[in-house]
Amino acid sequence: MSTTYTFDDLVRVMARLRGPDGCPWDRAQTPRSLRPYLLEEAYEALEAIDRAHPAALREELGDLLLQVVFHAQMSEEAGGFATADVVDGLVRKLIDRHPHVFGPARLADAEAVLAHWEEAKQARRGSLFEGIPEALPALARAQKVQERVRATGFQWPDAQAALAKVRDELAELEAAGEGGAAEEISDELGDAFFTLINVAIFHGVDAEVAVRDATRKFLERFGRVQALADASGRPLGEHSLEELLALWAQSKA
Repeated sequence: MSTTYTFDDLVRVMARLRGPDGCPWDRAQTPRSLRPYLLEEAYEALEAIDRAHPAALREELGDLLLQVVFHAQMSEEAGGFATADVVDGLVRKLIDRHPHVFGPARLADAEAVLAHWEEAKQARRGSLFEGIPEALPALARAQKVQERVRATGFQWPDAQAALAKVRDELAELEAAGEGGAAEEISDELGDAFFTLINVAIFHGVDAEVAVRDATRKFLERFGRVQALADASGRPLGEHSLEELLALWAQSKA
């Protein structure tokens, strides 16, 4: 008869790995040393979601859960919080954030629920930008910042006004590119990216996802360009730019 392990089994296995007779590698880890793995597992889970691959997602969520239990185990060893405290805090937060499910409140739709969450979180914040991690990818962090600012009423009146500001920033970038220093170009390029995110917010688009999807689309198309070049009997490096552009157009078709 096969055994199905539980969350409690995971906690016990982690404690054993960190114990005196456990794994030397696991015992040597610290929260800082595990930081790259936490990021890596989160991104691998995102990739599984983007690829709509359930089996991969199941595995990556397990790897991500391992990081949670690993950190909680190290904290408990140091006299801090334990895994049970993490779970308790999470359950309490879920109940608190869903008064329309566990309490008398009535929230009509998903938009109302999101608005309630933001109001409740903002009430607990010490400042407008508290809780936006510096470790977030640049586009995601910029969008979080702008969404917080919009809640105060500081925003363009509509998407067209935001697009007009993007054009202004691109004009400044173009001017900086005409003999400007790298630092000036970098500054103007950052302004252009930051302003473009405002357009994404107006249209309900996640800028980070949009760029990730665009990169994936480019990789797929360029893979077809490479295949077409290989089929011609000449490697990519032997094709002129005009030929490569023709192959690109063919790959898009």
